[in-house]
Amino acid sequence: MSLYLDQIRAIIWKDLLLELRTRERIAAMGAFAVLAGVLFNYSLDQARVAPQDVAAGLIWMTLVFGGLLGVGRTFYLEAQDGAMEGVLMSPAPKDAVYLGKTLANFALLFPVALLILGVFWLFFGLDLGSNPGILVLALGLGALGFVALSTLFAAVSSGTHMGETLLPILVFPLLVPMVVYGVGVTGRIMVGRPVEEVLGNVRLLAAFALVALAAGAVLFRFVVED
Repeated sequence: MSLYLDQIRAIIWKDLLLELRTRERIAAMGAFAVLAGVLFNYSLDQARVAPQDVAAGLIWMTLVFGGLLGVGRTFYLEAQDGAMEGVLMSPAPKDAVYLGKTLANFALLFPVALLILGVFWLFFGLDLGSNPGILVLALGLGALGFVALSTLFAAVSSGTHMGETLLPILVFPLLVPMVVYGVGVTGRIMVGRPVEEVLGNVRLLAAFALVALAAGAVLFRFVVED
């Protein structure tokens, strides 16, 4: 078990170190979050539509689209220089490679999720309710489920001639539960509903993330071997 965890940590450290050197993915996701908040702020007629009524959906859709900019390039550099073959031929099990890359993507996306929440709070003047911690937890669970699925399908799309353009087509239908439960939590907390009312959706988000992680760990071997 110790060796297995060390292999996962090695993959995480490699991906995060590469991102710290290039800053390509985190910069793209962060810039998208800010620009999306600005555009939605000016496109919404706040005299007719209250920001609290639509902000939850906009936050989660910004997370999805912004996340694809970064996660979609998970295997790009390694595929370009052939390094992915070396990673797959290493002693690390395929599921350890998948979990390492997924957790590295989560480490990049979760701060962006918090940035998205902050941007919409700033531009829309949102009331985050009396339990903002629940919002952060819901965003964290949603981001984990998102990267679990999108990392797996990024491996699929990286092996096709369509590349990153195929990723949204593959992953969007599977993200419907995440968006539904996430918007349910966010919307209710922002209008001041009690925490007990959203705990069911939080549990469903956690279940979605765990199922996505487990499925990805099992299926990743077949994706990369094909």
